[in-house]
Amino acid sequence: MPAYGEMLETAERWRTLPALERVPSGIALTFDDGPDPLGTPAVLDALDAIGAHATFFLVGEQLMRHHAIAREALQRGHELGLHCFAHERHSGMAGRLAGDDVARGVGTFEAAVGRRPRFYRPPYGAFNEASYAACTDLGLEPVYWSGWGLDWESIGPERIADLVARDWADGSIVLLHDSPRWAPRESARATAEAVPLLAERSAAAGLSLGPLGELAP
Repeated sequence: MPAYGEMLETAERWRTLPALERVPSGIALTFDDGPDPLGTPAVLDALDAIGAHATFFLVGEQLMRHHAIAREALQRGHELGLHCFAHERHSGMAGRLAGDDVARGVGTFEAAVGRRPRFYRPPYGAFNEASYAACTDLGLEPVYWSGWGLDWESIGPERIADLVARDWADGSIVLLHDSPRWAPRESARATAEAVPLLAERSAAAGLSLGPLGELAP
């Protein structure tokens, strides 16, 4: 769980550097930190099983290693966004380096996927002024979130689904992770196993699941 001071810093930065936190209707499912063989394929299969699509925010370094997984996600009808090139907190980086990280991530994304991303989410939700400006310069739409499942922790699928559904409402953007690489867990299996539970909860609430590109204006 992020420290209280980190949460206050994030809240202040979100006010100063605003980004998409909600969509007009539905529940936007988003997954960060892939592509990763330790999680992404299982998440893709789980989404196939419930007949839903999502947005995957990709890390450039991971994309260089596992570009075939990213292309498979695209072929299955999912949306690909950019997370960064190297998974470092931009708010702790020199401005120029953070801006360069965004630009390098875009170049890696285009080379691997053959198209340009629409959406960009910074690692830890922490832009600095330079990386935020780089998004504008490169035509990227910045994205945060309005709910999460704490799935970077070693918790089970029921707990993940309960945390996500506890506060969600029509228009929520849900943050989940299809990789354990920057988390204290060995795989993203629990996240994949939470997907059908989220589908059950969303159906009970009369809320549809989908990717950002379909739900955002």
